[in-house]
Amino acid sequence: MDKTPDSEMFEHDDSALPEEAADVRTGVDRRQESKHTPPDGVERRQWIDRRKLRASEGRERYLDMVQRERVILMEQGVTRSIDQLLDMAGAPSAGEDDKESTGIRDHANGDQLRSLLPVQSWLPLHIHLIGLHDGVLKIAPLNELNTRQIDALISTANRSGLMVERIEPEIWDRAELLQTMRAVHDLSADRCEKTLSLWLNDTDNGLLLNQFMRDMLAEALQMRVSDIHILQDNNIANPNWIRYRIDGDLSPVHLLPSEAMARLTTLIKRDSGMNFGDRVTPKDGRFSFTWQGRIIDVRVASGPQAQDGEKLTLRLLDRASLKGFDELFKRHEDVGNYLAQSLSPEIKGGGGLVMLSGPTGSGKTTTLYACIQYIDRRRRHVLTIEDPIEYELRYATQWQVRPGMRGGEFSDLIRAAMRHDPDYIVIGELRDSDTVETALKAAESGHTVISTVHADTALQTFERLKSLMPVERERASTFTLAQQVRAIINQRLVKTLCQGCAHQGRAGDVLSEDELYVLGIDAAEIVRRRNTSGCDLCNRTGILGRTLLLDALLITLGPAERDLIYKALMKNVNDIVNEDGVIVHTRRNGLIDLVINGLVDPKSALNYLES
Repeated sequence: MDKTPDSEMFEHDDSALPEEAADVRTGVDRRQESKHTPPDGVERRQWIDRRKLRASEGRERYLDMVQRERVILMEQGVTRSIDQLLDMAGAPSAGEDDKESTGIRDHANGDQLRSLLPVQSWLPLHIHLIGLHDGVLKIAPLNELNTRQIDALISTANRSGLMVERIEPEIWDRAELLQTMRAVHDLSADRCEKTLSLWLNDTDNGLLLNQFMRDMLAEALQMRVSDIHILQDNNIANPNWIRYRIDGDLSPVHLLPSEAMARLTTLIKRDSGMNFGDRVTPKDGRFSFTWQGRIIDVRVASGPQAQDGEKLTLRLLDRASLKGFDELFKRHEDVGNYLAQSLSPEIKGGGGLVMLSGPTGSGKTTTLYACIQYIDRRRRHVLTIEDPIEYELRYATQWQVRPGMRGGEFSDLIRAAMRHDPDYIVIGELRDSDTVETALKAAESGHTVISTVHADTALQTFERLKSLMPVERERASTFTLAQQVRAIINQRLVKTLCQGCAHQGRAGDVLSEDELYVLGIDAAEIVRRRNTSGCDLCNRTGILGRTLLLDALLITLGPAERDLIYKALMKNVNDIVNEDGVIVHTRRNGLIDLVINGLVDPKSALNYLES
């Protein structure tokens, strides 16, 4: 068997397999043995050390490049700090401790505080959040705060997962503070309703219309919105809503008259470079704006609505919201370590195929970009083929697919990419037989190919790929797939409980005996349940964010041992999980871990098991 460096955990004997994979082999439930491991145990500390080493290497690898870039930018009148340029390059932040293990943060800068604390807890106080250090929250207040306001802010910060013991105000020059607050709190969401009310009283006022659009985008960003849905219908009986998608669910937020909504859609289409006079033909556009000192890209799609209306969907693309590799796989450490080894081959030609699968909205693109950012793009050539390009990445070649144009399809660009000396070819999606076959040829020729496909499980990913293969070349393509596949990662995004208001209790008080048996949880286990009334942290929903849930197959066999994988693919794909050298992560085990750690409601976990 081919062994990768420092990967003893992937030996073929079951005793060396990660616990979840060994449990699949033996049927032994080992969660009860491992769940009480202290967070600062030997394995945990080793993982933290690996993260720190990766972060340090990630910052250093691009340092000389961004220093030279900064000089040129300054000559052109563009001011960027070294840290800002490193962040734009996707380098992980150095010095990040294992904050997730305890949920407590005692070090945070102003930007982090503004993203963690609900805006309604600090914006009305007219304060500038400076930073948090060793339990001391430093602020610059415009006016003196009373004891009740200070206590409320400390309480909200602690419920948000921060460790705040006291608040220390700093005295700033009033003019300087006002200027800073205008820059940092630019496009404040607090103004959105006020601006909308003013504009609706004077819909001909273009300045108020522009201000409302910008405040709406700011409000969406502060509410962690991924998409904005705008419906404009000229039928007076149909409502014209602006809806936000938050944590996967749509929430109606603003209701506008038809005439006002028509003006808003026209403005958005104009800024996106689209023909705002054409309401019939579906179109795509893009624009960007500055918020809290960083550039936010907005991808716009338009289409007809009913007889004479229009539907706009805005995708908010904030590079700062992209999760890093270690943050993404913090609950799946061995999967992250295996992928890290696959994405860092010591010699060129040590690639293969890494597949990410799942339904629409399951975070495949986020994982794809996390993998790209992990790769050392200073020494390796990364070439992406996307439709559309969502985030522009430094030090990577990005090609836009242009369907219908000669040479613009996925398969055409993959063939062309192999002539550009890539180390990694990242394909946005495998959609047809030509693309699948070309991607397999690219992997066979020594490139590391990373791509996505729509499938419900890791095993179904194999079936989906086989269904896309040309019938006359199915055996040859299946053989190449068996030889080249390194990992299949099927993923879901599951809603996590708000830790500030979730109820706590025994599992036996929440679940029936049958449900306890299905989840494999002891009745005395302490679990958390969703608070349907919610709190100010979660906007009264009881849900705060989503986390990754994986169903994964990690194939560690060498080329000479992959004949059994080929036979299983040709006869019964379910046999793959029984082969030695195939490490299995089931969605069920991941859900149980999330329930035991108080991140997912047990009742919701049962629904996720059925989906």
